Amino acid sequence: MKLSLTGAFVVAATLASGAPVHAQGGAPGGYPSSTVTIVTPLAPGTTIDVLARLYADKLAKRFGQQVIVSNRPGAGGLIAAQAVAAAPADGYTVLLANSGHAILGTLNKNLPFDPVRDFAGVSLIGETAALVTVPPSLGTRSLEAFVDLAKAKPGTVNYASAGIGTATHLAGAYFAKQAGIQMVHVPYKTGSALIADLLEGRVQVTFSPAAFTLPLLQEGKLLALAVSSPDAMRKPIEVPSARSAGIDYEYATWYGFLAPVKTPAAVLQTLHAAIAEVSEDAELRAKIDAQGIEPRSVGLRDFDAHIRNEMDRLAPLLKSIGDQIGN
Repeated sequence: MKLSLTGAFVVAATLASGAPVHAQGGAPGGYPSSTVTIVTPLAPGTTIDVLARLYADKLAKRFGQQVIVSNRPGAGGLIAAQAVAAAPADGYTVLLANSGHAILGTLNKNLPFDPVRDFAGVSLIGETAALVTVPPSLGTRSLEAFVDLAKAKPGTVNYASAGIGTATHLAGAYFAKQAGIQMVHVPYKTGSALIADLLEGRVQVTFSPAAFTLPLLQEGKLLALAVSSPDAMRKPIEVPSARSAGIDYEYATWYGFLAPVKTPAAVLQTLHAAIAEVSEDAELRAKIDAQGIEPRSVGLRDFDAHIRNEMDRLAPLLKSIGDQIGN
């Protein structure tokens, strides 16, 4: 079974309630005529923030207009998503989200917006597998040993995530299901706090993209026991697949651009074409590759279909998690 979930720091003035609405005529040849804001659901320094800044730089050169990044972390992505859902549907405020976005409505009832129906897919830009990452102090040097430990002491292994409903939360929950173990979920508000507790052994494991822990893995301060892709990871580090240890754990987090659903089709097409073009830039691709992300280009209606297909695939797991958190 395969599971896919999913410049300088500037707070975007366009998110304010009085933000001006740009012209929305039929294929606006002058678009964009002013600053474009990329909103992200996580803090500076996270994988998605790094991606946003890489694309902001390249898109600014492509458009001849300023493209800024606005970090709106919190509530498992709800704050950023709601800000973009409420923004003018003109292409000047877009969301760079990951897999966690699509399941916001499943884990949070009575939202003022629908995370799927109120957004239009612009472009999927990449996917990355999760690494099963532990501190050396845990004493496990293989995935088999980790699973044996968790089975011997059910409910005593804590796994850290970026928050309830995030891609890292689902990655851990899915691993527990596939490995037949019980773990305690510990959500964090900041990546720095998560890393500090992982290094100190206060939490025993995290299931995150390689980029999140890569320097510490390369220094030997953390250990990657397995990767959730069908095959072993060869770069930027070598990690065996979970499948090689006998665990059917295939999982990927997607990253992509979304816009308010009523954004004119011509604007969406212009955005998609620009993103697809800069995605081929050799420098950008090299930096994305260094993050352990596999570039992909899926746009517009095909990206919408991709999100809905993954929602269907995730339904049983999401129901289970929703029941556990009382939603």
